[in-house]
This record gives sequence, C-alpha cells and structure tokens, in this order.
Amino acid sequence: MSLDKLNQAINEKIKSFAKVQTVWAEAKEVNWEEKTMAAIGVSDELPYYDVLLGLENIQIKPKQGTICLIGLIENDETKPFLIWADEVESYELKVGETEFKMQDGFLLKKQNETLYKLMEDLLQAIQNMNFTHPQGPTTGLVNLAEFTAIAQRFQTFLKDD
Repeated sequence: MSLDKLNQAINEKIKSFAKVQTVWAEAKEVNWEEKTMAAIGVSDELPYYDVLLGLENIQIKPKQGTICLIGLIENDETKPFLIWADEVESYELKVGETEFKMQDGFLLKKQNETLYKLMEDLLQAIQNMNFTHPQGPTTGLVNLAEFTAIAQRFQTFLKDD
C-alpha cells in the first residue's frame, strides 16, 4: 500500500468518528415570538425542536417549508441553531441601541428614533417652508406635489415599528 493511500484511509477513518456539525433541514413550524422553529432533516428525516432562529443580536425568520442549514452548538443535537434559510420572511439585527429590521420594507432605529420618522419630519418641514422676497412672503412651495409623492414613497419603503 502506498503512503498516499494509507494517509487517505486514515483520514477517512478519522472523519467517520467525527459528529455531524451541520444539517440540511426543512422548516416545519416557526415560532417568531419565542425565536425558535421545528424542522425535519432532509436526508434522514430526524426531527429538530427548539431550533434557535439566531444567536443574541441576529435573528432570521425562515418561511415555513423552506430549506435551512442548521448548526449544532458543541455538536449537541439538542442545541440546534439556524445558520441560513433559502427563503426568509424577516431579518433582525441589533448592535448596542441600534436596530435594523427587514420585513416588507425596513426599520432603522436608534433608541426611540427611526429613519422613517426623521424623513417624515424633514419632508414635512420642507413642505411647510415659506420664503420672503421683495414682493412679500410666498404662500407655499411650487413643487409641493413632488414632496408629497416622495413622502408616500418613503411610507412604502421604510417602517416606523
């Protein structure tokens, strides 16, 4: 037996003793309030319960029925967590006091302030502007309709909660 074949045989034997660290599974039931899901292994149909939908500051809400990659904390099948999902309904990220959520639009929030509210206030202040010139104050913006249309676009793009 050559040295290469011996090394290959030894490596394969060593790998056979290693526990599985990741599993492909199908999301069967998602509990977004508890940030957990139940899943079934794709290749072995083993059930996985209380799969964490994130660790600490990143949460992923997979669509029910989608294929997911699940990791096992310390290779323990009773401590599964979601790594990736093929189809996602929501992402949440929190760093310190800043939150970023994507779900049919997005929310960017720091403490009690949101990007949506800042843009809404800015556009409203612009729409309320009056200018004084030699003939007297203006009665309103000439392009008020444009600002109103922009405000409506922000309403569909940004979220406030």
